[in-house]
Amino acid sequence: MLPDNLVGLLHVGLNHYLVLSGLLFSIGVFGVLVKKNAIVILMSIELMLNAVNLDFVAFSKYGHNIDGQAMVFFVMTIAAAEASVGLAIAVAVFKRFKEVNISKFENLKG
Repeated sequence: MLPDNLVGLLHVGLNHYLVLSGLLFSIGVFGVLVKKNAIVILMSIELMLNAVNLDFVAFSKYGHNIDGQAMVFFVMTIAAAEASVGLAIAVAVFKRFKEVNISKFENLKG
C-alpha cells in the first residue's frame, strides 16, 4: 500500500499520454527530415504511426469508447504493409547500389 502523498503522483492522465505521443511523433519527424538512410526513415515513419496509435488508445480509454482501439488495428495493418513494401524497395536499392542512401532513389527508372 502506498502512502497517501504518493498516490496522486502516480496517476497517469490523458495529458501524460499526449505529451509522450507528441515527443515520439517529433522524434519521428526529425528522423524523416534529417536522415538519408532509407531504413532509418522507415523506422521514423513507424515511430510516428505508433505515436498516433498511442493517441488513439489514450482517447479511447479516457472517452470510454472502443473506436480508437479499432482504429489502431487498421493503422497497424497499414504500417505492416508500408514496412514490407518499403523494405522491398530498400533491398532492391541495396542490390543495385550497395548502399541504402535515399539519394540513390533518384537514379531509379521504371
